[in-house]
Amino acid sequence: MNPIKPLRYIPLERIKLPRPVDRVKYIAKICAGCDVLDLGAMDETAWKSKRGRGTWLHEEISLTALCVHGVDNSPMVPVEGISTGPNAIIRRGDIRDPIALVEELPIAPDVVVAGELIEHIDSPLQFLKQFVGVERLAGKSLILSTPNATAVHNFLIGLARCESTHRDHLCIFSFKTLTTLSMRAGFLDWEIIPYFSRFTEIEARHTGVLRFVIRAVQRVINVIEWIFPMVSFGYILRVRL
Repeated sequence: MNPIKPLRYIPLERIKLPRPVDRVKYIAKICAGCDVLDLGAMDETAWKSKRGRGTWLHEEISLTALCVHGVDNSPMVPVEGISTGPNAIIRRGDIRDPIALVEELPIAPDVVVAGELIEHIDSPLQFLKQFVGVERLAGKSLILSTPNATAVHNFLIGLARCESTHRDHLCIFSFKTLTTLSMRAGFLDWEIIPYFSRFTEIEARHTGVLRFVIRAVQRVINVIEWIFPMVSFGYILRVRL
């Protein structure tokens, strides 16, 4: 991974970031040919509307990975679990204790994925610290994604006195706070990659002219994100453990 230039934490510090990526495609590519532990796999707010559309992260990972062990604490997951593909399953479990989940697997996962999860966790720092020094995960990868506090869409809808935040969101991160979390967690090798806005859920709820307008707005915002990566929709934190 590319080393990150040390931050000085001054107000007008310039930060150089790579261009944004497609979050789902990027993570699925990393998981290709790997055994994957997918934390928070259900995406209960929209998995039905995303299924079969190339936008449900768990499903797209299963298309490239060798095996996917999904875990979610949602009551929507039955006790016996849900088979989501020939090589994938989601079962109910405590995602706040990821190392216990790792130890339960017959084979240590090559990649642990936590897509759009840490903003739901009571203590993100304590959650991340659990991954450090775990012998079974030595040399493996941890992939997190989370919304960006400085995203351009947050500013735009703020002008209309609105905020796009789910009732289960407890925090929202920026590039600097993610960097701070990574350092305090004890990570030694990591990188942070911005990702593009995708208004999949909003688009799925509309048809006709409104759907066309939503797609057009997304394209405009994606251009802004490409030019100014720090206002992208969110970040992917990729860690080598």
